[in-house]
Amino acid sequence: MENSALYIYKAIGAVQGVIANATTLDEALQEGLKTIVEHSGADGGAIWYADKTDDNRLRPFFWIGPVDLTSRSHVPGDGSVGRVFESQTAERLFEFNALQDVETAIDFAGMPVGSMVCVPFSNNSEDLGVIQFVNGLDSDRFTDEGADVMEIMAMMAAIAIEESEALAEPWKPGEIVMSLRDITREFQNGDIVTKVLKGVNLDVYEGELLVLLGESGCGKSTLLNIIGGMDSATSGTFEYLGEDLSNATQEQLTEFRRDNIGFIFQSYNLMPNLTALQNLKLIAELVEDPMDSDEALEIVGLEDRKRNYPSQMSGGQQQRVSIARALVKRPKIILADEPTAALDYATSIEVLQVMEEVVRGGTTMVMVTHNEEITRMADRVVRMRDGRMHEVTINRHPAHATDLVW
Repeated sequence: MENSALYIYKAIGAVQGVIANATTLDEALQEGLKTIVEHSGADGGAIWYADKTDDNRLRPFFWIGPVDLTSRSHVPGDGSVGRVFESQTAERLFEFNALQDVETAIDFAGMPVGSMVCVPFSNNSEDLGVIQFVNGLDSDRFTDEGADVMEIMAMMAAIAIEESEALAEPWKPGEIVMSLRDITREFQNGDIVTKVLKGVNLDVYEGELLVLLGESGCGKSTLLNIIGGMDSATSGTFEYLGEDLSNATQEQLTEFRRDNIGFIFQSYNLMPNLTALQNLKLIAELVEDPMDSDEALEIVGLEDRKRNYPSQMSGGQQQRVSIARALVKRPKIILADEPTAALDYATSIEVLQVMEEVVRGGTTMVMVTHNEEITRMADRVVRMRDGRMHEVTINRHPAHATDLVW
């Protein structure tokens, strides 16, 4: 009993610490969930919050695990999450039966559920949502001690929520543009096989800014290459607007890239012997209905530089030309690989302002970055770890580029 009490005391202390140091409600909930998952031995977890604009439908806000819950939701009273919200009573399902909770089985498709704990959280004036924990790390089953910590954590999270700080109106995703399921990527060098992606499940939505974040070697650039048709998965399914490209030929992938994808590279990749305008016109000739090249340069604020060669422009100006080059194709998706890595802070903000305007104009963008601060601009952030999706955050307060500081 003493060991259990000490364990609970340490876990609660850790959660209390991260919540006390959080500067926003979102940060308190995210850091609290991460800490409790770590201390309770859970394999994953999710925070579902009630959408007051839609009859308290429960929508995901932040979750840990190799799944994409973005488009999922729960009606109060339906499934474990819905039942817990409606009753405001925790549920401990140590012997999880998918037939008894089909909603959860669908939510965590690709991540078999062995046990689950759902806990309500509320402030003094309203019921806010449900915190869900899935699977033990060392075994599928939770312990009562772990479940105790989870319930206490939810109460502490509620205490950290000020009545004056209302939950923001939720971000609702658009139509699914791209769907990836169980994506793996292996590279073989002689007898050595390196597994870079180990089963990624991800949807990309129309009009969103999606940021892929993680340390070098986590698989984010490889995933971006597969999304852009520059590489093929070893296994898994890859669909674009309902078309299965999983086994596409190189010719089909080339056509897919040409007609649908715009690219922004870290190193700009402009043709040095062509002017800014000529760089755009070269790409415009490849597609059927291009944007006017002068118009694209005007969008990025470089109409007065159209006759300049890359060597006559700064790094930030060259990157803006590369953004215009991506735009001229009228792509469905723009992929950006570390677009500010070679730029100083002030120039990075200028480039990010242009990218923000492009996304808010309706273009979908997927960006790879190491820069945590840039994630504040995103609609969603996927944190990669060891070839898998580790955490996903839906950003209810996207920042403007001019608000970023590093």
